Amino acid sequence: VQLQASGGGLVQAGGSQKLSCAASGRTVSTYATGWFRQAPGKEREFVAAISWSGGTTRYADSVKGRFTISRDNAKNTVYLQMNSLKPEDTAVYFCAARDSRLTDTTVYGYNYWGQGTQVTVSS
Repeated sequence: VQLQASGGGLVQAGGSQKLSCAASGRTVSTYATGWFRQAPGKEREFVAAISWSGGTTRYADSVKGRFTISRDNAKNTVYLQMNSLKPEDTAVYFCAARDSRLTDTTVYGYNYWGQGTQVTVSS
């Protein structure tokens, strides 16, 4: 599975951004998918995850109520809608997929990673 994340950029605090993760190689509908982020000098952290069917979603407490993960299996794409962005959301965002239909919140639970897209939130 190859993953390509896109949609990052510079946004003002309080604004919105939508990230996309396009999968190729194998159909993404058989995989649970997650978003992680990594800020400079910090470890990669879990942001959100969605099961293969989209029926189960999980969020980090820091983004709950502001971010929404979704998927379109017909397009082999997973999305992360980010609203009410804060400067502390600034990071490189990575999408990842795992060889399971169930979600996971740990970095080690994922087998495939995209290259990351930078999100910068200005105050």
